[in-house]
Parts: sequence; C-alpha cells; structure tokens
Amino acid sequence: MTRRVLMITPHFPPDSSAASHRVRLLAPHLESAGWRPTVLTLTPDAYEGTLDPALARTVPASLDVVRCRAWSAAVTRRFGVGDLGLRSFGALRRGAIALLERERYDVVYVTIYPTYPALLGPLLKRRFPVRFVLDYQDPWIGSWGLTVGGGPQAALDFKSRASRLVASWLEPIAVRAADAITAVSERTYQDVLARVPASPACAALPLGWECTDAELASTPNPFFDASDRRVNLCYVGTLLPNGFATLNALLEALRLLRDRRPSQFDRVRLWFIGTSNQWRSDGELRVRPRADALGLGDAVQEVAPRIGYAEALTVLRQSSGILMLGSSERHYTASKLYPALLARRPIFALFHADSTVVDILRRAMAPPSAGIVTYCDTDPGVAPAVETVHTSLCAWLDRLDDTVRVDFAAIEDVSARALAHKLAAVMDQIGVN
Repeated sequence: MTRRVLMITPHFPPDSSAASHRVRLLAPHLESAGWRPTVLTLTPDAYEGTLDPALARTVPASLDVVRCRAWSAAVTRRFGVGDLGLRSFGALRRGAIALLERERYDVVYVTIYPTYPALLGPLLKRRFPVRFVLDYQDPWIGSWGLTVGGGPQAALDFKSRASRLVASWLEPIAVRAADAITAVSERTYQDVLARVPASPACAALPLGWECTDAELASTPNPFFDASDRRVNLCYVGTLLPNGFATLNALLEALRLLRDRRPSQFDRVRLWFIGTSNQWRSDGELRVRPRADALGLGDAVQEVAPRIGYAEALTVLRQSSGILMLGSSERHYTASKLYPALLARRPIFALFHADSTVVDILRRAMAPPSAGIVTYCDTDPGVAPAVETVHTSLCAWLDRLDDTVRVDFAAIEDVSARALAHKLAAVMDQIGVN
C-alpha cells in the first residue's frame, strides 16, 4: 500500500535558491519507493530573488504541489524581518492543517533552511497522527553568531549573535519531537545529537544529482567569451565566511603563478560569480578586494549578484575549468558539486579532507580532469598550504583539455532516485501511527 508524506519546504521552484533543490530532487522519485508526496510550499511572489522558469519546468506536472502565500518582504522588512521562514510560518501552518484535516498523511517532512518551519513538526505531531522527519540541509547552529556574522568582512554583530541564541532555544524543541533526522552528512546530524540528547532514527542524505538537469544549460553566458582563447576558470555560488581562508590560499597561489609563470598567468582569468548570495546589483564584493591587494589585476573578475540555476549551469558548461572551494567546516558538503559534474568540465577543488565532496569527486572524476587539494584541522587557518595549491594548480593547468569523463555510475548512490529511496526506507523504519 502506498503511504503518504507531506513535504514542507518554503523554497521550491521557480525560486532558484540552493534550498529549492532538496525537495525538487527527492519528491518525484518517492512514489516508486511506495510513498506518494504532497509538496507544501509558497507562491512565487514570496521570493525576493529572480525566478527561474527553466527550473520550474523540471518539476513533473504529476507532482502534487500546494502553494500558500507568505507575508510580503516589502512589508515585513519595514519592521526588520526578512527571513522567509518567519514570513511564511503562519501560512504554512494553516496550509498543513488544512491538508491534514482533509486527507490522511503518514509522515510530515520538513527541510531546513530556513529553520523556523521546523517547529511545524512538533505542532502538527501533537494535533494529528503523523510521524515527523526533520531534514538538515545546513546546520541550524553552526559558526554563525559564534565566529562569523553579518558585519563587515563577516565580523560578528548583534543580529548574528541574537539569531544564534534564539536557535539554541528552538532547535531542541524540533529535534526532540522528530521521529527521524536526515542530513546532508553524518557529521551534520551527529553534531545535532551532541547538542540535543535525543534518539531519532538518523540517515545521511547528501544533496544529489539529476541527470536531466544538464539539459538546462543553453544560451551563451553574459560574462565571458568562451572562444576568446583564454583559460576561463569559474567559481559559481556564494562565498561562505568560513571559506575565506581557502579563497586566500587560491589567490596567493595565483600570485605565485604570476611571479613564476607570467606567460601562463596572462592567459588565465578567474571568474567568481554570484558570490554575495544576494540578488541586488550592489552586492558586496568579497573577492576583488583580496585580489587587488595581491596585485592580481584583471586576472580575477567578480560578479557579486546571484544568478539562476540554469544560467549557472550555462556558465559552468562554457568555462575552461571549474573552481570549487571548501570551508574550514568538515560537514560542508557543497551542493554546487553536482552542477559542476553535470557540466562535464575539468574541476580544481580545495576542500577539507573530511568533506563528502572529496570522496564523491574522486569516485566520479580521475586526474587530470580533477585536481583535488585537501587540508585538515591541523593546517594553519584550516586551509591548504599556498605552495601546495600552487604546485597542484600548475600541474592541473598543464594538463587542462576538453577530454572530460564523469563516471556517474560510480556515484549512483547519490543520485536523486537513490536518495529518495533511502528517505523512503527511513520513513518505513519509523512506521506510522
């Protein structure tokens, strides 16, 4: 008998935020594993960023999607509130109650970020005979408000400290009510249980890939000419505060390339696109100030505003090679890995040795297409040594070509279908009321 799961996610296509992909990838494959999903999300006018119609077209017409209206950010920001989780909490609560009163669901699944909707789990569980699965795409309590914040150059500020304090009050409420916790890595849910003593079923569900996403890349990108005979290396996505040490190591290595191999340096262009995680055109530049301080000039270009998923795939597909930068946090799993693999371009990656990115990338791609530099907690600044990055970058550039093979069969365990079946197994395990 097919069971039913209500999947609550504020972010969903046509929103092109990273958090939109979790349920977008899992939901279409659940019915083949014995679970029929209903997605409860928001109307497109809830999102502050640019909408991505191409991403919306990846959602099967057969998928049951129910949308409700959140408070407009134009209104709530007048009172200092922009968080989508807060703006949508009441609407999602009313929408979930209406669905649960009208039809029977066996499981309520809530994915975070944003975090506040996680509190719907205990609220709904007290009122209806459902199990509750809490899914972590990112830690609820991490370095934000502890070592990094929203101040200049990611400095701590009052708002980041306050949000961390509130999170420490709210997370235990959701975790103790959860029958199961899924997360993008084992370390993520292990850290949760270290903070909150509880005994839910647990499973690691990395952010996976869907082969048909590659078809979204289409038109020429507006940032560089792919036929200009330069070596255009592209990083697409937010630069996290805990990733600045890794970025600095890469830029220092590029400076060594300028000093030691000037003719090769003259051909290289590093493009950092969408680094601010903001859609505004005046987003803070995070790379250029560092590059300018090192005298790297036009070799480093930065476009701070975010770009849509389809456009990101286009940029990656048309690059000479893809740059991927990790952070000092071992749990960081980098959802941007999968679009990079789907682009089938050479990849140069700098990541903590314990990040799941390292294992997946090594299984999917072999040298010379993949250049991987790892570091660990004992390295200064928890970042790779500059000389190591320089040596590896030179070796990777020397062998850079268009012959790229990605072995997707080797990473079938992190395909959207495989992960959906793993989630179904978790829901089977916790049973129904």
